[in-house]
This record gives sequence, C-alpha cells and structure tokens, in this order.
Amino acid sequence: MKTWNRRTKVLLLTAVMAALLIALYALGALIPDDAVASSIQNAKQPPSWEHPFGTDALGRDLFLRTLKGMAVSMTIGLAASAISAVVAVLVGVCAATGSRRVDACVGWVIDQVMSVPHTVLVILISFALGRGLRGLLVGIAATHWCSLARLIRGEVMQLRSQQYVAVSRKLGRSSGWILVHHLLPHLVPQFFVGLILMFPHAILHEASVSFLGFGLPPEQPAIGIILSESMRYLSAGMWWPAVLPGLALVLIVLLVDKLGDHLRMILDPYSAQE
Repeated sequence: MKTWNRRTKVLLLTAVMAALLIALYALGALIPDDAVASSIQNAKQPPSWEHPFGTDALGRDLFLRTLKGMAVSMTIGLAASAISAVVAVLVGVCAATGSRRVDACVGWVIDQVMSVPHTVLVILISFALGRGLRGLLVGIAATHWCSLARLIRGEVMQLRSQQYVAVSRKLGRSSGWILVHHLLPHLVPQFFVGLILMFPHAILHEASVSFLGFGLPPEQPAIGIILSESMRYLSAGMWWPAVLPGLALVLIVLLVDKLGDHLRMILDPYSAQE
C-alpha cells in the first residue's frame, strides 16, 4: 500500500474541510423562509430529534435558523475579507513601489488603524453609516487589511531586489510590466492565504457587532442576532438558544482557521518536499 506523505495528507484534509464548508453554506442558503417561520405551539422546546437545537420563544427551529444565519455570516465574512484582501494588496504594493513619503504615509495609516480595537472601530464605522448590512460590511472590510498589507509590502520589497527584476529593468521593461509579470504572480499565494485567515475574524466581528445591536437588523437570521435574542431567556432556564448556536459558530470559525493554516502549508515552497 502506498504511503502518503504529510503534504498529500494535508492536501486531502484541506479538500475535505473546504467541501464541508461549501456544503454547510449551500445547505443554509437553500433553506426557505417558511422553514424558520414562527410557530407559537412549538415555542421554547428543548433539543430533541425533531428539533436538534430546540426552538426559540417564537417557536422557530433553531437548527435551521442557525444554518441559515451561518450562511448569512459566511457571505458577509467572505465579501468583507475579499474587499480587505484586495485593499491590502493595493496598499502594500503602493507602499513598496512608491516614494518614501508614500511608504511613511501608509505605515502611519496602518499604525492608526491597528491602534484601535477592531470591534470598537467596526461599531463606529457601522454606526456612522447607519448600521445595517452596508455599515457592517464597510466596517469589517476597513479594519482587516493592515496585517496583510504589511506582509505584502515586505514581500514586494524583497522581490524588487531579485536578479530577474534587475535584468528586466536593464532590458527596458516598464515598472507596470514588471509589476504585472514579476511581482503580482508571486503575491497570489499570500493573497489567498490572507483571505482565508481573515475570514474567521470577519465572521466573529460580524457576530459580535450584530450581538451588540450595531450590525444586522433584528429580523435577519444571523448568528449574532440569534445569540442576542437568547440572552433574554437565559434566566428562565432556556440555555439551548445561546449554547448550541454559539458552539456552531465556534466550530465553523475553528474549521476555517484550520483550513487557512493548511492552505498556507500547501502553498509554502519549503514544505513541497515533505
């Protein structure tokens, strides 16, 4: 029997985790609104075979509502992470290829953004834009690009000193040509790994800001909204609306974070021969 090396095992595990995340997202997105409609006769039921996560005070199935809310959270997290990753690449490239003044200005902006806790900054931006989906999306996207931008800047600075870049300059290639053909292709792995690693942070910030009432509207079936509603009934002994959706959120975040670590290992050239 052929023995798989460590890289092959990581690749297969990464594919399984990615397929699981896609399946969970598709399952949640395909749940109709009627499936999570109110049903007073089923209100406040504990977990059972019929309702694995129980029901809330309005009789809505918490398992289906959690899946649907997870799809909403994953959509917002993916969109915000993609925007943030693109901004990080653009800012990092500008800082590395621009003048010293541009580099210093970018560094100052990054220091200012990172000096404020992300949750506080997301709340301020979301509140300034009128809360809701737009404010939450802009707030998350505007606060998660800094670390990746610094990484991209350092990578571009290192690539600019490579011999093949110097040869291209001597051959008369323009800066734009060098950027497109030499620099950007090397930044693709950092872009995708940074995108995946920002994803769980974006999901958690979406849930926390919505939980505090500065994110999505109450009628939206998001995880933060579900957890916020559950706080009213904890003193009455209804533990399942808070515990089970919260555990589902933690598991999804850990799964995505592990997926990012495995993807970084796969794209790392030093692990290619393991």
